[in-house]
Amino acid sequence: MAARAAGRHGPRGRTVAPIAPLLLALAAGAVVSCGRAAGPATHPAADPPASITIFAAASLHDPLAALAEAYGQSHGVQTVIATDSSSALRFQLEQGAEADLFLSADTRNPEALAAAGLVDGEIVPFAWNGLAIVVPDGNRARIVSPFDLARPGIRVVGAGEQVPISIYAAALVDNLASLPGAPPDFAAGYAANVVSREDNVEAVMTRMELGEGDAAIVYASDAARSSSVVRIEVPAAASVVATYAGVVPTSAVQPAAGRAFLAWLSGPEALAILSTFGFSAAP
Repeated sequence: MAARAAGRHGPRGRTVAPIAPLLLALAAGAVVSCGRAAGPATHPAADPPASITIFAAASLHDPLAALAEAYGQSHGVQTVIATDSSSALRFQLEQGAEADLFLSADTRNPEALAAAGLVDGEIVPFAWNGLAIVVPDGNRARIVSPFDLARPGIRVVGAGEQVPISIYAAALVDNLASLPGAPPDFAAGYAANVVSREDNVEAVMTRMELGEGDAAIVYASDAARSSSVVRIEVPAAASVVATYAGVVPTSAVQPAAGRAFLAWLSGPEALAILSTFGFSAAP
């Protein structure tokens, strides 16, 4: 699955070059220079700022653009961002793709890379997210309770089975099934109602916003950003927390710059930005 390119941000976050050609050049091992022309021999130009390539979970697409803007302004670091499901990005890294930082919507995919010897340093949790059940605006299927997701004829839009949102969704369904008053066949009914498996949670949200399904389980941050969906309340006793974690892959061209961004991502400035998108600090 090809990663979605979010944009290249210079020191002030402005777009400096199309992403697709840049990613192709990076994949081919080409060197991309964004420095200024050299001055007189007696006053050589300063080295250009480090440029980092970040692979990130699809649910980080919008917040990461804002984070890259802020980081570029304060640190003068250019950023190439590519987003897709965490599992798809992990596969690309396993196949030798170069990235200076991998930001996953879980700890499972970074741990798999670490087990394969493909991580340079520690796994760093940096944010929490919640889950939400959403229906298209208008709610034609008249879903009022999480248990309605198992009602015959309901079209549930899901993601691939290895995509983190699907694993979190399965945990939420199990929690709901264990609540008092849950239908005895709730989990089986929900599974039978899943009519599609999208590449990532962003694709799931797009289908919901277009009304191409009756309900979906997505991240709370995705539900909060959209005015085209309505949330169905989930009992607190069934809630699931998604932990986001970052690692520097061994394929990093700028590992020190990747580690610096990851350290900043766990700090107060980044967390303040993430909170505006519905994320909270990881413990």
